[in-house]
Amino acid sequence: MKTKIKRYTKEVLLFIVTITIAANILSLYKSQNLNKQPLALEYQFKKDKPILIHFWATWCPTCKVEASNIEKISKDFEVLTIAVNSGSNKEIKEYMDKNGYTFRFINDADSKVAKEFNIQAYPTTLIYDKDKNLVFSEVGYTSTIGLYIRLWWAGI
Repeated sequence: MKTKIKRYTKEVLLFIVTITIAANILSLYKSQNLNKQPLALEYQFKKDKPILIHFWATWCPTCKVEASNIEKISKDFEVLTIAVNSGSNKEIKEYMDKNGYTFRFINDADSKVAKEFNIQAYPTTLIYDKDKNLVFSEVGYTSTIGLYIRLWWAGI
């Protein structure tokens, strides 16, 4: 019985490691074509702080799962989210209120901002250092701890 539990535990851990590696490789591949220019959004950001820019959509299932991570991060770091093709300002605000989200968002109803950044999939998260240079990009789900570590690293 003990050896069966040991074997199943090993298999589950191997599966988790394999999926994590595959997800990171896929994210790296999808991130290759992102706009790598220094951040040039016409938005007031705090000076000398890292910035997280998060592209998402109300219709995106992965974005819905990740939204609570973005909410937590927004309490401690500079965060701006861009809601792409997600309806009117009122519809997005209703979505935010319904789910208890307070993070800042820009409504990118026509995907203009997403196109400027060459965003191909949602969610996409970009992290800029204090000098507004892109230091991390992630396409797909990112954990809260992963976001905290990346933002901390971008701030040092």
